[in-house]
Amino acid sequence: MWLYVALAALGWALGWLLRDRRALPSVKDKHVFITGCDSGFGNLLARRLARRGYRVLAACLTQKGADGLQRGCSGHLRTTLLDVTRSDSIRRAAEWVRAEVGEKGLFGLVNNAGVANPIGPTEWMRMEDYRQVMAVNAFGTIEVTHELLPLLKRARGRVVNTSSVLGRLSANGGGYCISKYCVEAFSDSLRWVPPPPPAPWSGPPGADGRLCRRRDMYHFGVKVSIVEPGFFKTAVTNLESIEASLRQLWERLAPETRLSYGEDFFHK
Repeated sequence: MWLYVALAALGWALGWLLRDRRALPSVKDKHVFITGCDSGFGNLLARRLARRGYRVLAACLTQKGADGLQRGCSGHLRTTLLDVTRSDSIRRAAEWVRAEVGEKGLFGLVNNAGVANPIGPTEWMRMEDYRQVMAVNAFGTIEVTHELLPLLKRARGRVVNTSSVLGRLSANGGGYCISKYCVEAFSDSLRWVPPPPPAPWSGPPGADGRLCRRRDMYHFGVKVSIVEPGFFKTAVTNLESIEASLRQLWERLAPETRLSYGEDFFHK
């Protein structure tokens, strides 16, 4: 029995290594647009893809972030400013991407921009707290994708949406987990979904599920992936920032609400 277990484990490990070593025949003139490149995953991915020869189009929220990324990178990387909460900023960035990629289209879109705060007990939240996080993590992802879908279709490219393990398991109050559940649902609706079994009755055209086979981006050869990171050391998981946000939420609570929790609740 243990021999079978060992062989299965060895086969799994070899398969993983081979999959990880797979590479495109050529990355020449393949453009990848990445949001949220000021720091963290977006910054590291932009640098790595540029080193591997991709044409990286990196979007940063601040000029300081763009300048820092541009330094030390090859000519394969170009930057632009993007605030994913603003439609006008998204449209400008999309026009810039169109000018960069031309007729080749966009090989990859990585929706990486995200925020976590404020998080905390649900009673501490206000509606604007939810809107603030959803505007970046959920609606920003959706709107950027919408603007760039024609370019992705042209290149038969791929959308990579950064979700989180908290898009599967809600561990705290606030908008973060909710927004990541939204990213998961949007990604699933964007990609192909297996059609239902044939209907047992005769109905109108498409009632047998044929329309579902052409659902969304699968019909155009565009793939959709979700990345679900755990707890990594990034700006989103900065403990000092989270604690400062919690303190602000606590201090703005009504006295009777703080009293219901107990004055030592925040320090537990």
